[in-house]
Amino acid sequence: MNIIITSRKFKARDILKDFITTEVKSLQKYYDRILSADVILSYQNSRDSIKIAEIILQVPGQTLTATEESDEYKKAVSAAVEKLSRQLSKRKSKKTARIRA
Repeated sequence: MNIIITSRKFKARDILKDFITTEVKSLQKYYDRILSADVILSYQNSRDSIKIAEIILQVPGQTLTATEESDEYKKAVSAAVEKLSRQLSKRKSKKTARIRA
């Protein structure tokens, strides 16, 4: 799986990049045919300085996305990965149900 991390308006540290890589790679246990993952990190400059993480997964025949907002990037990435894990397990169960029918 090819993982591309893009940070807008700031430079992401290596610790954050390593965390994102391990989190996204954990999605392979739900669906092993993930082609690539694009992770986009940005923030809204308001009172609370909201951090936004968007993950775009390319799987054969479909594109899955999840966007989360939080006060920390790690929380936002974890929540987005959780959303994608639900989407991938649902996709896998639909595919296996179609094969069995």
